[in-house]
Amino acid sequence: MRRLHPLLLAVLLPLAGCDQLGIESPAAVAAKREAEGKAIGAGCRHAARSVEACYGQNKRADKAAIFAGWREMNDYMRENKLEAMPAPAAPQSAEADGETVADAGEPEEAKPEGKADGKAAKKTAKAH
Repeated sequence: MRRLHPLLLAVLLPLAGCDQLGIESPAAVAAKREAEGKAIGAGCRHAARSVEACYGQNKRADKAAIFAGWREMNDYMRENKLEAMPAPAAPQSAEADGETVADAGEPEEAKPEGKADGKAAKKTAKAH
């Protein structure tokens, strides 16, 4: 029995540091979620998004943390007289309209010589 105690201690002592095994404690997970939510909220405020729009875009994030980050960034921006930096509008691509990039634009006959796409150039090369 006396030999079992040191052996048991030697086995259990390394397991006491569960963080070294990659196992996160519930407190660490909660702190991480809160920090991510605050960062999301602050980013939304800086990008001139409403807190409601931020909730809608980040459904999995904690709403209280998003609001806290949004409010903190709002206060910071007011104190330092900073303007919001809205994200530039994404250009509408031809693929979003259901057309491929090669098919978008003018018909092949109406395109000037220098702007002919690959299909027209191949047809012209075969004809000659």
